[in-house]
Amino acid sequence: MSLVIVGSVALDSVKTPFGSVKNALGGSAVYASMASKNFCQTHIVGVVGNDFPKEHINLLESNKISTTGLEFANGNTFKWKGVYNDLNKAETLDTQLNVFADFNPKIPENYQKCKYLFLGNIHPKLQLEVLQQMKSCQISACDTMNYWISSKRDKLLKVIEKVDILFINENEIKMLTDEQNIFIAAQKTQEMGAKLIIVKRGEYGAVAIMNDFIFFTPIFPVKKVIDPTGAGDSFAGGFMGYLSQQNKFDETTIKNAMIYGTITASFNVEDFSLNKLQKIDFEMIEKRKEAVKKSVVF
Repeated sequence: MSLVIVGSVALDSVKTPFGSVKNALGGSAVYASMASKNFCQTHIVGVVGNDFPKEHINLLESNKISTTGLEFANGNTFKWKGVYNDLNKAETLDTQLNVFADFNPKIPENYQKCKYLFLGNIHPKLQLEVLQQMKSCQISACDTMNYWISSKRDKLLKVIEKVDILFINENEIKMLTDEQNIFIAAQKTQEMGAKLIIVKRGEYGAVAIMNDFIFFTPIFPVKKVIDPTGAGDSFAGGFMGYLSQQNKFDETTIKNAMIYGTITASFNVEDFSLNKLQKIDFEMIEKRKEAVKKSVVF
């Protein structure tokens, strides 16, 4: 099976206690695609400007990621600048939406029949438009953020009503439901429509909640986190990539997808941008999976 990923494509300038990069390849669609490509054929949908380096296209294509869905618009690529004084929290210094401000996702015809879809953290209105374009989607998932919860709640609720999986962090689901207990919050969110709620809990791992089961997955114990940018997106990409590969939506598959998601995220944080994700292969992923299995029973 194949997976369509829709989201931002960015040039990131990031500083952490371990160094910095300028105009490095980033964005939700990119991180998710570089994680999912280890499991399935991945198709990326996004927009870039005239300044987008050709070598970034080459990198994606050399990793067997289809770039037919990348739109090239007049102007500059979306740029984000941030600093991590605390590796658990990014401080945004500058955001330039540029061509991303007018992003209107157009799903190529050969993508529209894909069975699996991941909607990165973009405007809920755009997420709805993508869902309408997909003709044979079997499992759809979306990510969101506090800004959309507070400013575009009505549109976001329509998205949650239509997707099968919601990726959301602990603070966001509390904000969405006005509940402090994440299990009550997840139950309320399921009542909004999504079948599976995946609550991202940062350094404490993640939890998958569905009607008939709950599964906690820990983080992989990375000894030196260099850059956390894109960790949540690479988690979602690994999860959705495995789900697409298996073409199942049962308890065992979801549990394994959680493990693969946390493993791909663990590689991502070990270096800036895609420096580590582009180097890993399935053998390296499986090796880490065996280590994680020792700390969980599933």
